[in-house]
Amino acid sequence: MRVQRVVLNSRPGIHGTPVAENFRTEEVDLPDKLNAGQVKARTLYLSVDAYMRLRINDYTGIDFMKPWQLSEVLDGGGVGIVEESQHTNWAKGNYVTSFNWPWQTKAILEGNTLEKVDPQLADGHLSYFLGAIGIMGLTSLLGIKEKGHISTGSNQTLVVSGAAGACGSLAGQIGRLEGCSRVVGICGTDEKCSILVSELGFDAAINYKKGNVAEELRKVCPSGVDVYFDNVGGDISDTVIRQMNQNSHIILCGQISQYNDNMTPFPTLLPEVESILKTKNITREAFGVLEHKDKFESGILQLSQWFKEGKLKVRETVINGLENMGVAFESLMKGGNIGKQIVRISE
Repeated sequence: MRVQRVVLNSRPGIHGTPVAENFRTEEVDLPDKLNAGQVKARTLYLSVDAYMRLRINDYTGIDFMKPWQLSEVLDGGGVGIVEESQHTNWAKGNYVTSFNWPWQTKAILEGNTLEKVDPQLADGHLSYFLGAIGIMGLTSLLGIKEKGHISTGSNQTLVVSGAAGACGSLAGQIGRLEGCSRVVGICGTDEKCSILVSELGFDAAINYKKGNVAEELRKVCPSGVDVYFDNVGGDISDTVIRQMNQNSHIILCGQISQYNDNMTPFPTLLPEVESILKTKNITREAFGVLEHKDKFESGILQLSQWFKEGKLKVRETVINGLENMGVAFESLMKGGNIGKQIVRISE
């Protein structure tokens, strides 16, 4: 059987900006027979995420994250449907997901690497299992709960950078649900700011590309910042940290502004900013969602409940076709997405 796949065509360089031409679509033959324990699945949706910017280089800076290899098929989060199975846990018609789904129209997968997907948890929106009711939702929820130290009734102010992205758009809403009295987002367009406030329940939003972020932040956070969900790093984060309160908390989720310039997942801070952390006793801890797998099941049920109750709004940017994986990746790195960046492969 002939299938399409996406391979790494070239690397943008350590300080380069990824473009669609770094990816290449080609056809390959899929074996006709399955080995014991394998399944053949048709790919429905693939996830495009900021962390993949690290994988496009020959060194990721993270021990458990392997770099993509030139001319080899790429992988990431995916959802699909089983078409044939030689694994006792899976049958034809089952919906499954994996963190390491090959970027192919169809794939042969080891059955023990897959997780079951229950469409009812997302009212049939299978792509949500790559976002709001999947790893992105879990990252936002568990990051807030484990590192945010939010207490209902404490009048805490939460600031979220990258607030219109896959995690940020959820983190702000979850912060509110967990007890924050004020939620402020920072993003890169007026359209995104409008969506945060009008659709996602943020109290205010700042377009960092217009005006003075420090001045705007003082206006919308008159009592300072108690919790900061950091998705971007760099100058924006330095600005937020300068306005954080004593004994406040930073949830270190991502550093997307730095991924093209500094090939480490969490670059060091300026000495001045480090001094502020120490003086104000601000906690700043990297959050790795995979360290909390024991909370995944209950977390997914909580996210599903909030979604079904209308308390958690979901935004996606969907591009069609495997051949557009590179286009989607380039757009994500340029801030072209609102909510989760998804590529629909088939229905």
